[in-house]
Amino acid sequence: MARLIRISEASALGLHVMVLMAGAREKPLPTGAAASRLGVSGAHLSKVLQRLGRAGLVKSIRGPEGGFTLAKKSGAISLLDVYEAIEGRCEKSACLFGAPACGGTRCILGGVLEKADGAMRAYLGNTTLADLAGIYKEGKSNGEEKKNHGHR
Repeated sequence: MARLIRISEASALGLHVMVLMAGAREKPLPTGAAASRLGVSGAHLSKVLQRLGRAGLVKSIRGPEGGFTLAKKSGAISLLDVYEAIEGRCEKSACLFGAPACGGTRCILGGVLEKADGAMRAYLGNTTLADLAGIYKEGKSNGEEKKNHGHR
């Protein structure tokens, strides 16, 4: 099924695992447990967590009780911070080409890209992990989360 707005799988994993960690209340979250909870590949999730670590958003704790925790308070990390840790700095754009390249006198999409970009940027920038920390309730299976929240 085609979608108009797309987020890479790596970014989607990053956003979800960070919200999952925010709900873990500073208890280390093992990669395997997070991968199982999200229904994703542990290897891919490990790579995403490495990027988040390099960006200073998570820290790893070694050992049998180890895993990953947030490197900052959940209220100090926005979804935009997480997204940019995975994808790189986001530049504002009102053009499919990144910069007007078609030579037209006006955009064929009538400014809708600029509005959508602004709305997405505002949501990601104004929403912190603390705002979403309760999304993953204990005891729910991966299938129930997908059905109840319709995302990922």
